[in-house]
Amino acid sequence: MKKIWISSLIRDENLVKGLISQLKTYGLEASGHFWEDDLEKLAWMKVREELIKKEIALWALLTTDEMMKEEDLRYGLSLLAITLQAEKGMDFPVFILQTEGEPISPETLPTPLKGVQVISASGAAFGAKLVAKMHSTGKEDSAAEYRMDLYGNEQIGQWFEVGPKGGIWSGGIFGVEGAEIAFHGVGPKGKLPDKSTLNYPMEGMKLSLGETEYTAWAVQNELDSETSYFLKVKGAPESVLFGPYSEAGDAEVYVVALK
Repeated sequence: MKKIWISSLIRDENLVKGLISQLKTYGLEASGHFWEDDLEKLAWMKVREELIKKEIALWALLTTDEMMKEEDLRYGLSLLAITLQAEKGMDFPVFILQTEGEPISPETLPTPLKGVQVISASGAAFGAKLVAKMHSTGKEDSAAEYRMDLYGNEQIGQWFEVGPKGGIWSGGIFGVEGAEIAFHGVGPKGKLPDKSTLNYPMEGMKLSLGETEYTAWAVQNELDSETSYFLKVKGAPESVLFGPYSEAGDAEVYVVALK
């Protein structure tokens, strides 16, 4: 049976129980957790295995407009959204159930959350909207030409995985804004490499995109749909820049805002 996973940013047990009871009147089963905002411990990763289960058909964030302005919270939600989309597709439905404040505009959210739908948690028909979305047939966003995923825990830190969705990159470049890269490697997609041979690795490059400065690392290993570039990142970057490496500097790069 399809289920909803609720991440409640509001620590109010009665509010969550009431929401779950309302959803049951629409024939919807729901499970969830209270959001733990601790980036150092990669607390956002703890819920990943529950969220990617086959029966979970929709992710709902119970929150307020003020909460969604908090940078650490936005960052953790962005990383969880990235790894969820890597597993279930870019079209996987994500809703913000807003309890109070000015209506949240998806355009003001980080890149991985821009596709969310915002509805009032107290609206008369919010349950019907969730039912309709859960039973609709999503269409994969073919516009994304890259793959991106996240790995890690408190012991090994946070690792980004990037690579081409199709075709071949002659190398990879990855930059961070307001953070630092500690290590990089290349290997089969879907798991951190045990060992890696890097072709012409480069570290500490300074790149500018408009007024934003990035510190970037790069390799010239060939990357394809089954081979990825992995990077350990320390801190919580405002955004990341990545794409195929080009000595001429004319390759297209992608920018993902995370806060």
